[in-house]
Formats: sequence, structure tokens, C-alpha cells
Amino acid sequence: MLCLLKRIKFNCNMQKNLLITGAAGFIGSNLIDSLLEKGYYVVCLDNFDKSYPRNIKEKNIEYGKNSKNFTFIEGDICNSNLIDTIFEKYSIDLVIHLAAKAGVRPSILNPIDYFNINVIGTLTLLEVMKKYKVKKLINASSSSVYGNNNTIPFSEDDNVNCPISPYAASKRSAELLTYNYHYLFNFDIINLRFFTVYGPRQRPDLAIHKFFQNLYLDKPIEIFGNGRTSRDYTYIDDIVSGINSSINVLLNNSNLYEIINLGNSNPIELNELILLIEKITSKKFRIVKKENQPGDVNLTYANINKAHKILDYDPKVNINDGLIYFNKWFLDQII
Repeated sequence: MLCLLKRIKFNCNMQKNLLITGAAGFIGSNLIDSLLEKGYYVVCLDNFDKSYPRNIKEKNIEYGKNSKNFTFIEGDICNSNLIDTIFEKYSIDLVIHLAAKAGVRPSILNPIDYFNINVIGTLTLLEVMKKYKVKKLINASSSSVYGNNNTIPFSEDDNVNCPISPYAASKRSAELLTYNYHYLFNFDIINLRFFTVYGPRQRPDLAIHKFFQNLYLDKPIEIFGNGRTSRDYTYIDDIVSGINSSINVLLNNSNLYEIINLGNSNPIELNELILLIEKITSKKFRIVKKENQPGDVNLTYANINKAHKILDYDPKVNINDGLIYFNKWFLDQII
């Protein structure tokens, strides 16, 4: 009768129960689809942040709503009573912490919100995990922590003490908090530094999504600086693969603390990206030149040797194919 204990077990086999914060967003919703197909029970938390329309996030999780292995809870990561209730009710084996206030430029205008959510929210989660003795965590970090790093490509061993935006500083602060809980309370933790993720369900405020949208609406796009900045664009399927591998590593190992880059390790200049999109769509951008924006880095470029060694991570989708896939998804949304 173990299934009738107060802390709910959804079945009596070895099924693992995962909590995903920020679950209705771009990365979270794609991850949910993958996890459900693999047979996990997924408890999802999201507060439908007003940074973009609620209906987009609700559509993101439509697939999950059709599964008996899916529970969705609307709420805020900073609400300690709510987080406590979730851990009391569900027997969580591992947490994937994706919830965050995202965006470099907005963080400069509103840094207090970014630290409240990205740092205090992470601390709130860690404290409740400690209370319920749940010690397996994947924490979503960001390539932004590298700032204008002098070592190319960016390695996990590089000094990251010079973030150039509040967003980057908040993400680095969250990484440091996770080390505290590994050291003091024996948490097993993997911090994943994501490099410019794109693909289906990408947030509408991010560059690739915005570029396609403006192109098809015949609206101009804004280019900041001379277009020579480069990004290590990483397709969503490769990110989901890296997270799935991290889950397996955490569930099968103890005394573990890692920071791991998940990127494509093949950056592309903004000017080249624009040309690729024009070639794929057979359309021409109208471009408005703007001054460089504070907080924007010149380059992101992931050294993924550690990811390959620990996670067997091997990104499959190059930027050309990824843009073709994104274009097809985008057209499906507007037709």
C-alpha cells in the first residue's frame, strides 16, 4: 500500500517524478514534451509572466495537458508557501529550475525584479528542497555570465567575475547559491549554461523570432551596432537532449556538482544570420541601424568539451537547418 502514503507516489514502479519551474516557457515546454514521451511524471510550475502574452504559454503546454503524467500549477517561484505545498503533495525526485526573469536589456531598466526572481526565487526553491530532502537539481544558467570574455571559446573554467548586465549577475549569483547547497547540504547539482537557444516556441522578443515576424509583416528590423556581433545559436532539440542527459547523470550519481556549457560551438555573425534568413525565405529585410546597446556582449562561443565528456552531448542541428525548421514552424503558426 505504499502508493497511499501522504507524499503521493503516482505508481509503484520506478517512474521518476520531476518538478519543472518555468515550465510553460520556450525551453520548458519543449522539455516537457520530451520527458512525457520518456515516461516521467512531470509537475510543472509557471506564473505566466507578463513579458509576453499568456495565450502563447498556454498553447505551449497543450501537449502536456493531454497526458495523465502531467500536472500544471500556476504560481510564482518566490512564493515559499506554494513551493512548500508542491513538495508536500508530490514525491519529487529531481528539480529542473528554468524559471527566471529573462533578457539582458530589460534587466538594466529593472534590476531589482531580476534579482528578486532569479536569485531570491532560486534561494526559496533550494530552501524548500532542503526541507523535503530533495537533493537533485538542474539549474538553468546562461552564456551571459561570461560577459566579454577574453578566452575563446568560452570554457567553464574561465573567470566569470565581470558580468556586464544585471541579468548576467543574477544568473552567476544563482550558480554560486547552488554551490553553497552542494557544499553545505550535499545537493547533487548541474548548472547548464545555455547559449542563445532558438527554435519552435521561441519567445517573440528574441532576435530570430522577431526577425522572421518582421520580415513576413514587411516591418523593418533594428540592428544594433555594425552587425559584427556573433552568437553561438543552439537549436532547442540539442538543448533538450543536453537536459535529458543531465537528468540521467544526476539520477545515477552522487556527490556531484558541475557547471556545463550547452552550445553549438559554431558562432555566426549577425550580418551573416540576416543573409541566411533572407536566402531561406526569399525575402529582403528592411534594416534600421541603431547604436550599440549597453549590456550586449560582442561574442558568445561555447567550448563544449566538458558537455561531450560528461553528458555525451553532441549538437546535431546546424544554423542553416535550424532556421529552415524555425521558418516552417513560424509559417504553420500564421497560416
